[in-house]
Amino acid sequence: MNPQIVLFGANGFLGRYLARYYQLQGREVVCVARSRDGWSGDGMFLEWDGKTLGPWALALEGAERVINLAGRSVNCRYDERNRREIMDSRVASTHVIGEAIAACKVPPKLWMNSSTATLYRHAEDCPQDEWTGEPGTGFSVGVAQAWEEAFFAAQVPGATRKVALRTSMVMAYEDGTVFEVLRHLTRRGLGGRMDAGNQRVSWIHMDDFISAIEFIAAEPWRDGVYNIAAPEHPTNRELMQAFREQQGAPFGLPASRWMLEIGARVMKTETELVLKSRWADPLRLRQEGFRWRWPKLDTALADLEGRYGLEGFFHQPDRRSAGVRVWTPGKKIAAGSR
Repeated sequence: MNPQIVLFGANGFLGRYLARYYQLQGREVVCVARSRDGWSGDGMFLEWDGKTLGPWALALEGAERVINLAGRSVNCRYDERNRREIMDSRVASTHVIGEAIAACKVPPKLWMNSSTATLYRHAEDCPQDEWTGEPGTGFSVGVAQAWEEAFFAAQVPGATRKVALRTSMVMAYEDGTVFEVLRHLTRRGLGGRMDAGNQRVSWIHMDDFISAIEFIAAEPWRDGVYNIAAPEHPTNRELMQAFREQQGAPFGLPASRWMLEIGARVMKTETELVLKSRWADPLRLRQEGFRWRWPKLDTALADLEGRYGLEGFFHQPDRRSAGVRVWTPGKKIAAGSR
């Protein structure tokens, strides 16, 4: 039997890509989620409720790796109900996974738990690394702190290594992702700066997100907290300029704060997702020798343009060129196009 990978929240954005990656690697993958909706079909599927022990806990026995990505999407309005669900979905799932690992006769070798780069304070003046970074304030920061507290407080056997992944915005090209939304706005002439445009943006290409997880898992001494981000941290102004250049957009109308507030209400989301400055420095990855395949934003955007959807992402021709882009609003590039 191949070493077993157990993915929680496997029907979400990151979970589907990891499940497909491990399946293509020939690994035995167990996907755990509240429902099959969104599941990629890779590996074995087990259902859970995210808060109580169940048959799914048996999959953790002797597992090589447990990766918890469970948590309600933050792309919503932060009303009382959504705030409660966002918090509970992260903390409760982490608690119950800890209980399941504690009860294992042969505990997993590694437990990776999602966290977020949103934990750090609003920073336009200096990067925030794992050692000296300062937490900010507000609801999102409170969620991140409660999430990590539940993770590190879980009393699991010493044989189980723990790693918290403070992940920045992960870019892949499919509907509803950061990449697709900003691409969509840019192609309609709305790809200008947002507010002052000075807020920093931490991001990472999906290829490097997956590679970072493999890099951390490879050495038994790597534990604690890791910032999962690219080494380049553009301002929002620079980010939108890169999108305009990639899409061949001749202009991009800027959006003031009041315009963003209206747009956020219409889209049923929060302006914090684009206005907060996130400058998460992946210091540990850099110091330990991780090599990014896509360290630069412009080349990352060019690569993702031709890799639409899960199938397109993992279908990589030997040679691929971004080519010359002509600004044609509303046109979607097909998977694998050149």
